[in-house]
Amino acid sequence: MRLPAVRSTENVRPGPVLPGGGLLLPTLVLVGMGMVMVYSASSALALEKGFGSDTYFLRRQVIFSAVGLGGLLFCRWFPAAWFRILAYPILGLSLISLVAVLIPGMGVSAGGALRWLKIGSFTSQPSEFARFALVVYLAYSMSGKRYKLKQFSVGFVPHVIVLGIFTLLIMRQPDFGTAVILFCITWTMMFVAGVPLKHLGLSLAILSPVVLFFMTSATYRLRRLMSFWDPWQYASDAGYQIVHSLMAFGTGGISGVGLGKGYQKLFYLPEPHTDFIFSVIGEELGLLGVFAVLCCYGLILRKGTRIAMNADSLFKSLLAAGLTISMGLQICINMGVALALLPTKGLTLPFLSYGGTSLVMNMAYIGILMNIGATQTHEQTA
Repeated sequence: MRLPAVRSTENVRPGPVLPGGGLLLPTLVLVGMGMVMVYSASSALALEKGFGSDTYFLRRQVIFSAVGLGGLLFCRWFPAAWFRILAYPILGLSLISLVAVLIPGMGVSAGGALRWLKIGSFTSQPSEFARFALVVYLAYSMSGKRYKLKQFSVGFVPHVIVLGIFTLLIMRQPDFGTAVILFCITWTMMFVAGVPLKHLGLSLAILSPVVLFFMTSATYRLRRLMSFWDPWQYASDAGYQIVHSLMAFGTGGISGVGLGKGYQKLFYLPEPHTDFIFSVIGEELGLLGVFAVLCCYGLILRKGTRIAMNADSLFKSLLAAGLTISMGLQICINMGVALALLPTKGLTLPFLSYGGTSLVMNMAYIGILMNIGATQTHEQTA
């Protein structure tokens, strides 16, 4: 559904003090649950890797959560309209960080991918910030061209060019999963803003062979596709992750085997505290735990959609829509991979997986959504 005409408001006063508005409570529940599950999934791994304590990942996750909460509070009070002014500086900073990852000595490689930027003792994942930068840019650009979006050279071409630059830099890492998310965010935001379907559909048909080429050009991606179609045939190789993820869900049943009693996390399921933490939840907390997680995500995405549809400016509407779409895609792809519904991709699960950049950025998204929704809360109660 495309965004309705936004309401014009003047002299809007700030909303009530830190309204949860359906966003804060489920976010905090997920973050708290994430800390518990990160410890459960990583305690044995921390000892095996020689970190000296089974709480190594937990302690870091607590720090990440505290920083994320600070980011949430800051974005809650930082005027959302100011992101319009900062659109190009944010875009430029993101491009610089993506280039810096490729510079020897600055980029950090892990698992065959060069996705982390290290400056001193600080390590971050620029592709996470790139998503935010792209959303802010698209919201700024399309809100400023609202009456010209039906023109191919105005509503479509500039945004695809920026997407192409981001995609090329991210594919050099390589990170095909993030590139796909950026593509989906751009296309969905253009649709929401009112770019003609004929432009989106025709370009999609033209780009499909290119995407297919990238999916099959690298041996490891081709093996992932083959294992996706029949993971049990490649159970000891490319399908290993999917097979053990499905075994975790199958073992969990309705109520799970019990918190901390999961078996697959004991060096059978790769990355149990990051990419496959949803599988650990399925095994230890069962269908009931999975349902609780889905309810929390559903509340967040529903509220984010409502905020986007009721914002007082087109820029805020598109910004809220883009952030909600970004979180929704990450959630769906991570869960889809864990349930063997999508080919394997190295993406974390928002608020639950171990990881600093992803957790901080997603909590900042919640703060921005709360900020945009605050004026709506006030107007509805004034």
